[in-house]
Amino acid sequence: MGLATYAAAQLLRALPRVRISRAVGQLCELPLSPPISRAIMGVYARAYRVNMAEAVPEPGPYASFDAFFTRPLKEGARQISLDALVAPADGRLSSCGRVDSGSRIFVKGQHYDVGELIGDARDAARYSGGEFAVVYLAPGDYHRVHSPVDGEVTLVRGMPGDLFPVNSIGERHIPQLFVRNHRAAIVIDTRGLGRVTVVMVGAVIVGRITISALPGRNAAEPGLHPVNPAERVAKGQEIGMFHLGSTAVVLLEPGVSVGRPLGTVRFGESLLSAG
Repeated sequence: MGLATYAAAQLLRALPRVRISRAVGQLCELPLSPPISRAIMGVYARAYRVNMAEAVPEPGPYASFDAFFTRPLKEGARQISLDALVAPADGRLSSCGRVDSGSRIFVKGQHYDVGELIGDARDAARYSGGEFAVVYLAPGDYHRVHSPVDGEVTLVRGMPGDLFPVNSIGERHIPQLFVRNHRAAIVIDTRGLGRVTVVMVGAVIVGRITISALPGRNAAEPGLHPVNPAERVAKGQEIGMFHLGSTAVVLLEPGVSVGRPLGTVRFGESLLSAG
């Protein structure tokens, strides 16, 4: 298995990942005829065990694969914990821990500089001694991202990059995976927890990342995107979505600890306790 994943990683290095991902993203947004839509969505839902009972019902077949992939959930499909910190997405809590004194996190055998991850070395210092949590979204998961805290979205940083897979292959064999891929860092200022940053990390075949506070804009555009006036958000409120899936990283200032064990998680569930 190790040789197979290594070989797959080497193949991915040789492919034009960004061009392939853009092309697939465009295909996913093309309109589909009802019979083709039913066939594609049916095969995908069975292959990845998608729970369509949770999705808001469509009046007919999905107009495109992107519409299917970014489907909203029914109201009440997820319960939002009363705890101050909740999971931002459905998926697997794959890693969590302490941000070290050098403002670095340790994920799957690799150190990541928080300044590189969020796109601001000075802002990264505030997370030294704090904590982080990584949620991996698998193909069958719901792919909208929600605020883990009550607060205000004040800034989004766009960081274009490569598009390696953010899965076990990428984590094991692509050095500095998270800071090489294109990503968007959503800054949420809170009263009780300080500044919380949610980093949406793109991956191969991810068409786009959209951010709720930046309607109509490309989240991967480089640089700072101030949100003025700030957008107030409640825990569990949608803040973005992946157009094909990836990973969300939550960064926290000192004073709060992620107490949830690794494993399956749903957005809105507490990250402070076992749930």
